[in-house]
Amino acid sequence: MLKLIKSATIAGTMALVAGAAFAQDYPSKPIEVIVGYSAGGGTDVMARTAAPFIEKYLGDGSSLVVKNMPGASGQIGVTEAATADADGYTLGTFNLPGMMARTIDREAAYDRDSFTYLANVVNDPNVIVTTKGGGLDSIDKLVEEAKANPGAVTVGMSSLGGDDHFMLIKLQELTGAEFTIVPFKGSAPARTALMGGHVAMGILNISEVAEFQEELNVLGVATEERSDFAPDLATFKEQGYDLINGSMRGFIAPAGLPEDVRAKLLDAFAQLETDEEFLAAMKATANPVEVVTGDDFKTLTSDLYDLAKSVWETTPWN
Repeated sequence: MLKLIKSATIAGTMALVAGAAFAQDYPSKPIEVIVGYSAGGGTDVMARTAAPFIEKYLGDGSSLVVKNMPGASGQIGVTEAATADADGYTLGTFNLPGMMARTIDREAAYDRDSFTYLANVVNDPNVIVTTKGGGLDSIDKLVEEAKANPGAVTVGMSSLGGDDHFMLIKLQELTGAEFTIVPFKGSAPARTALMGGHVAMGILNISEVAEFQEELNVLGVATEERSDFAPDLATFKEQGYDLINGSMRGFIAPAGLPEDVRAKLLDAFAQLETDEEFLAAMKATANPVEVVTGDDFKTLTSDLYDLAKSVWETTPWN
């Protein structure tokens, strides 16, 4: 018996040493970051902006490579990340509430327990935008038109069951207006369609219109108070519409990540919150930073899953 215990102790010690060595060597090759949306959208911009700072905190020689896998409202990319080897060399971007909504409105190869939760990085509020010269240059005019001609006002957005869609549901329930949704494979093509006059309005996020304010009417921002990124832009609440909504964006890895690798990644992401250079880079892209790491991020995901499920039960979106 003593011999067995001694052997088990030696084996356990060797495993701990091997794990520590693995973490010490990590990363020893490029880390792929899968983005489930098109290049140029808010999620893609976040990933590409954050990547060099994560590299800095992971240590010399670290390399993050962004890979866009758009389609199925982000489901293709997040499924790829969820089902990858849990070795720390595949990460994925993670959007809330959209990624949890994908497990409600269709078959999904993942659920909320399929991930190692690293960090939420952005809380990006929704805005409503319209084309210049279209006449719908205020939220009052937009609602009036949609009520007078139900379904005539077309709305471009990144996906069904995401923050853009939930924002529209709230607007319809609040006003009684009726719109026609035109979903796209990401916010960038939705914005392009709007600017080309193919849809009458768009629901996007503030980071996704920051560089296009001269080309679009931005009718309001769905925050409690005015955004630091657009202090001259009135909130919807100021205009008499109680609309608060936005997109959470962060990073996950597959479930079962080695604990030492998880700890190293969590430490790297946690340092973003106080990195002045990173905060300045995010501010330049109008991405409001809100870092939530580890178990707190997992709890946030569960809360937003419950929200999406309650919306589905009362207002299914397909």
